[in-house]
Formats: sequence, structure tokens, C-alpha cells
Amino acid sequence: MLLTVKHTTRYTFAGSVTHGLQRLRLKPKTSHGQEVVDWRMELFGAQQQAGYEDQHYNHVDLVSIEPGTPEVVVTCHGTVRTAQENGVIGAHTGLMPLWCFLRPTALTKPGLKVRQLLAGIEADRSDTLGFLHTLSGVIADQVEYVPGTTDARTTAEQALAAGKGVCQDHAHIFIAAGRMLDVPMRYVGGYLRMDDRVDQEAGHGWAEAHVPGLGWVGFDISNAICPDERYIRVSTGCDYSEAAPVTGIATGAGETRMDVQLSVNESRTAMQQQQSGGSQQQTQGG
Repeated sequence: MLLTVKHTTRYTFAGSVTHGLQRLRLKPKTSHGQEVVDWRMELFGAQQQAGYEDQHYNHVDLVSIEPGTPEVVVTCHGTVRTAQENGVIGAHTGLMPLWCFLRPTALTKPGLKVRQLLAGIEADRSDTLGFLHTLSGVIADQVEYVPGTTDARTTAEQALAAGKGVCQDHAHIFIAAGRMLDVPMRYVGGYLRMDDRVDQEAGHGWAEAHVPGLGWVGFDISNAICPDERYIRVSTGCDYSEAAPVTGIATGAGETRMDVQLSVNESRTAMQQQQSGGSQQQTQGG
């Protein structure tokens, strides 16, 4: 599938910025199951200072905010070709050893709620893949998807206790529980072409587990599926904080407002070719 993405993030500052730096993880990389055909980033109110790959092999752009600017606008345009891999990414690569993905983080530290969740699942834990599918379903049943009820600082325990959350919370709970079973787990940030809309309010997040014999396998708990060709992987980390699309500081900014505009669509050229050759069935997402 050939997917096109336009992603604009606008920061508006109430004060006068004297100094600011932002770390951007917005550029996907060619990897197993996806090929970046083209990608470009445009900056307003900021200047690129450096580009590098972090410990998770994510592409990172370091940009400085222009002093006194009233706003910073980051716009990404790109096209990515994806393949149906049933969520299987394969062997582990990168600088981080697998044992690093077993360590609890501030956002994924398990507590009483996660332990109770695992204790209530009657499934064969020796079948790692099968148990993880069951775990994914149980989390979706117990934590309702309700936008606006949590934020980037909400922990797995807090979301599970509240019984409400978003894709980030589903992934963190799944990661926390999986690590208790000695399964390496990581967070994935990226894009999803949804079947019922093009324009979206934010990117998407899911989790990957390292399963014996398969390597890394993706689980989108919020949509109850393994990622397919509609998904674009952009960044990974031990939790959301290490895969966040934008992090940084701005001295003197005062109250800051953030607005996001995102569209993910299938390329018109690919759609025309598909229509001329016969239609394909799509899986409903959300």
C-alpha cells in the first residue's frame, strides 16, 4: 500500500521565547515491511541544528527555536510504501540489547492493578503469542477508549485503575504486563490510515513484543489487531517518553498552545491502479 502523510504541529507561545530546543522524531525509516519513498520537513520559527539516530535507531532532528518568535510550525510531507506482514517485524536490531526492554519505566511500572490483571487471565503462558493476544483483548475490554481522559504523564497503573484511556495507555498496560512475564516489550509511535476518515487529531501508538521464533511482533490493543499495511512505524522506545514525536524546552514561552493537523491517505495513483485491477478488502480501524 502506498500511503501519503501530511502532519503539521503548531506551537503558539504566550510569552517571548529567549531560548528553545526541540527534539523531533517525525521521520519514518525504511525497515522491515515499509519503504520511505520520500519525506521532507518544513520549519517556521525554528532552524535545524543536527540530525542523528538515537539509542532506539530512531531518526531525530534537533531544532532551535528562533528567539522572539510567536509560534513554531513543523510540517512533514511524505510517502511510504507498506506491506502486509501480519505485525511481524522480525529479528532485533539496533544499539539496545533485548534485556533493556524488560526493565520497568516510570510509565510502565507494574503495580497491584497490573498484577491483578495478569492473575485473572486463564490462558497457557507457555504459548507466548497466544497469551499476548488474549492479554490484548482483556486490556481492551477493561480499559475503555475515551479520548481526553489521560495525558502523556499517565501511567499504566493509573489508566488501568480509571478504566479509561487512549492508545498510549493501552500500549503501556500491555507493555507492563508483558514485562512481568519476561517478554521484552517496546512502545511504537506512528501513523494509521483509518478506513472511515483521512483527517485525524493525532498520530497513533501501539506496542511490540519480542516473541521466540518470530522476533518483534506488533499489537494494536485499541483496534484489536496486529498492525497491517495501513500502519507506518516512525519511532520506538521503552515507553512513550522515548518515542514521543516532539519533546523540548522553551525558556520565556509562557503558556503554550499546541495544535495538530494530520492526514493519512492512500496514494491516488495506488488507488487508481487498485480500482483498475479489482478492489481489496480492508479491515476497519479506529
